[in-house]
Amino acid sequence: MAIALLFAGQGAQKVGMGKSLVEANATARALYERANEVLGWDLAKICFEGPEAELTKTSVCQPALYVHGLALHAILREQGRLSDATAALGLSLGELTACCAAGVFDFATGLKIVAERGRLMQVACEQTTGGMAAIVGESREAIAELCTEFDIEAANFNAPGQIIVSGEKDKVAAAVKAGKDRGMKRVIPLNVAGAYHSRLMKPARDDFEAFLDDMPFSSPQLKVYSNTTGAAIADPVEIKRALVNQVVSSVLWEDCTRAAVADGADQLWELGPGKVLAGLAKRTDRSWPVVSFAEFDDLEGTG
Repeated sequence: MAIALLFAGQGAQKVGMGKSLVEANATARALYERANEVLGWDLAKICFEGPEAELTKTSVCQPALYVHGLALHAILREQGRLSDATAALGLSLGELTACCAAGVFDFATGLKIVAERGRLMQVACEQTTGGMAAIVGESREAIAELCTEFDIEAANFNAPGQIIVSGEKDKVAAAVKAGKDRGMKRVIPLNVAGAYHSRLMKPARDDFEAFLDDMPFSSPQLKVYSNTTGAAIADPVEIKRALVNQVVSSVLWEDCTRAAVADGADQLWELGPGKVLAGLAKRTDRSWPVVSFAEFDDLEGTG
């Protein structure tokens, strides 16, 4: 068996996430306590109690998903169930969680990186008027034409026929209207704070690059995949560059999962809330075996 670990991206968060892990496991409890120390505010309280509006903030939900994913990872490792793990990959923010799971940086260093990434992206959202929309059932070529016409960008290639577009809010709205007028059956505006993975995030990208400059990165102990290319990446300098560019680049999530399976992964284990990545995996290829872990009850099964 060769297990690829999948880590969730922004949007998967929900109030209550991780509470059962902390209540049932000392290792998870220690991770959340350490996270509160590193951040200087009570992440655990917001994760477990909300309010939802606070947890949804980019600067909060990114650290929340990072800590939750790594708490699940720590318990699985403690249970002796990760000896067959060969790869780690994550969607957008989840790529940083995957890098930590693979040993590129330690928990505290990664949390500082994630917190700053979230803060910078939130600032960029507040300084621009961005929007996003999901387009379901269309080809990459059709979406590329729409993006070119309306001066927006493809932000996420999540699964076959599930693509997210991003850009200035009025341009996204015009593209949504045009798509519907042209017979695109499912064009859905998203309730998001800004235009993630588009050029509107360039100030965040530039500041994030400066922040990462002195951060120590190591070679990964598991195979990791870059959202920017959909391919495996191993050199620490290249990993750092890819994480910087990812802020403004398309997320090639479908390509990442296909590459992991092509490289030998025969089990996909999702570590995060909501079974979002399991759903995308099944949409990509229904034959892939996928297991989702979110709370302590999930960890008591066979996995």
